[in-house]
Amino acid sequence: MGQRAPDNVSARMGPVIEMSRQRFEELVAEALDTIPPELAGLMDNVAIFVEDDAPPDDPHLFGLYEGTPLTERDSWYGVGTLPDRISIYRNPTLAACDSDEDVVEEVRITVVHEIAHHFGIDDDRLHELGYS
Repeated sequence: MGQRAPDNVSARMGPVIEMSRQRFEELVAEALDTIPPELAGLMDNVAIFVEDDAPPDDPHLFGLYEGTPLTERDSWYGVGTLPDRISIYRNPTLAACDSDEDVVEEVRITVVHEIAHHFGIDDDRLHELGYS
């Protein structure tokens, strides 16, 4: 499941906001720092990546969680299991934003959204909470 750009972004071509990959990665790190320590400590076997572009089959994604949510793990889940993967996509996010402040907020929302999927929270509940 992933955090998608609003429908009105589909018509835009390319990034509107210029931001280096390094700065974008810093924003992702800052967003991760806002996760309460008691929740961050519960995250298990998950890696977070920044990528420039979303997958070709869904180029407007801001982020994507791939893995087995904590709520679905059982005794079969264990040693040798590859980490879950959270990808945060730079170019679709920049294309959807009108200012640096918008980018900061969208990165924060996307990071929280994808981490919530790691905890087993679905898109409907995230929408109710304002993280979609």
